Amino acid sequence: MKGITFIGLLLMLVSSAQADWWNDSWAYKKKITLDKVALQQAGISTDSNSLALVRLHTGNFSYFLDVADAGKDIRFIANDDKTPLKFSIELFDPINEMALIWVKLPDNLATAQDANIWMYYGNAGAVDGQDSSALYPTDNVLTYHFSTATVTDATAYANNPIESTATTSSGGVVAGAAQFKGEQIVRIADQPSIQMSLEKGWTLSSWVRVDEAQAEQVLFQRGGGTFSLDLKEQNLLINVTDVAGQIQTLTATVPLSIGSWHHVVVTADTAAITLYIDGVVAGNLALNLTLADNLANLSGEITLGADALGKRGFIGLVDEFSLYTSVMPENSIKFTYKMQGLGGSILIYGDDISEGDDESEGETGYMMATLQNVSTDGWLVIGSLAIMMFISWMVMITKGVVLTKTRKQNGLFITAFEKLGVEEITSLNREDNDDDEEAMESPLMMSLTGGHEKFQGSSIYRIYHAGIGEINHRLPKAVGADVPNYVMSSQTVEAIRSTMEAVMVRENQRLNSQMVLLTIAISGGPFLGMLGTVLGVMITFAAIAVQGEVNVNAIAPGVAAALATTVAGLIVAIPALFGYNYLGSRIKETSADMYVFVDEFVAKLAERYS
Repeated sequence: MKGITFIGLLLMLVSSAQADWWNDSWAYKKKITLDKVALQQAGISTDSNSLALVRLHTGNFSYFLDVADAGKDIRFIANDDKTPLKFSIELFDPINEMALIWVKLPDNLATAQDANIWMYYGNAGAVDGQDSSALYPTDNVLTYHFSTATVTDATAYANNPIESTATTSSGGVVAGAAQFKGEQIVRIADQPSIQMSLEKGWTLSSWVRVDEAQAEQVLFQRGGGTFSLDLKEQNLLINVTDVAGQIQTLTATVPLSIGSWHHVVVTADTAAITLYIDGVVAGNLALNLTLADNLANLSGEITLGADALGKRGFIGLVDEFSLYTSVMPENSIKFTYKMQGLGGSILIYGDDISEGDDESEGETGYMMATLQNVSTDGWLVIGSLAIMMFISWMVMITKGVVLTKTRKQNGLFITAFEKLGVEEITSLNREDNDDDEEAMESPLMMSLTGGHEKFQGSSIYRIYHAGIGEINHRLPKAVGADVPNYVMSSQTVEAIRSTMEAVMVRENQRLNSQMVLLTIAISGGPFLGMLGTVLGVMITFAAIAVQGEVNVNAIAPGVAAALATTVAGLIVAIPALFGYNYLGSRIKETSADMYVFVDEFVAKLAERYS
């Protein structure tokens, strides 16, 4: 009984280690984790209204072709792998491999032990699962993404503008942005849902990029100028008119940098108006009775980019404009800045997991994760390097076989030659046959086949064979006692030496043949790898420029994948370098043996026929 209980517990542990799966109709899921460390360092938490901006691109997601058209099969599930989350797709572009998706996070996710959510995909038959109207909290009464030419309110209140002449720019913080050139305006009609009451409080939130210093131009205005958010030079101004018609001004303590995106937030309640720039308080205007009375219920038309008359036009870009009928907590302002900003993402994108995989198997090694992000250009470079590596290894192997056999046969021949007396100098020579002519075409075949008994693989023997041939050619065609008494002149001896040295040069050429392929691998491999790296880095930064996300999580995967080609180049070059040096030293030793043999042979020759 105890054994059965133990087995049951073991099976329960094994089954619990397997990855939960929300729905079997979806083939893949991806783990997306909130960076709790970064949030804790910034003193930021999350709540039930926190929205995550999921940015997918080639650096963190390589499976756009596995997603259904327009991302209709995408689903987001809480960390329990059971609870669906509300989401809205702002951009899904499988051609350029980019996607921008807003997801409503579970309450207090930043304090959870597993601060992650799951993205499911891979179900061609799925219907669109977006629910934009339920994504935004009820106090978020207006949100413009400016991602298309037609400006629409993303919230359920549908507070669409009655006039919009701003053009769409692709260089927004999140996809597109509204571009103002001094003459454009976005005009919003007064509606009960967008009444700004001090008693309840209200919040304006937007991303702003100033293209040039300006003379008190209007960013936001309401109530015929009762409240106006202006820009003078590079400084934000809040101009508020009291019941007596007097204007009080709050000037931001921090200027806006020209050409850079800044997160601008204005909150108001019965006590004060507070200005935030990039998540930090940049000014505070206390409200006296005359100001509070005039701002108690701010209503009327809203204009963006110009005043109510279309004058004092702003020059720059505006993105992610939102209006809330409550005071956004400072914590939420900081979270929005961190989540949407270009300075650093607080989302960590994990590996993609197939159904049935153990979740731990989804966390593949760093090298495999890097290879998954290699671009097509990178794989072409790696393929070329693989061919180069195959050739270099074939050269090293065949050359090693040839040199090993050559040195062995050279040693055997020299041992036999040194035992010969002067009178026996020609006794080791044999006549050529048909196999010898075929073997001469390939050094490898020459080393592996027989012939000339056991000396065919010897380069020194071939030099000796050429020398003996010259001797036989010069000896008189005589018999008897005349031949042994033949005397060679010094010119004849030098002629034989020249013939042997010519053969020795040819042997050195054979020994050094194809070594140039190793030098190509040594010098060309790293440069080809660097070419792949440069192309990969260019593609990564180009994708980031289009995506509008500048952070380590966006850059690191692409750069790491780009560096893979340099690693491949070094993998090709380093063995080739070692092999080249080793084989080169063996060739030099063999060449030295041949030089020494020629001198010894000529010395014996001169002694025999002098």
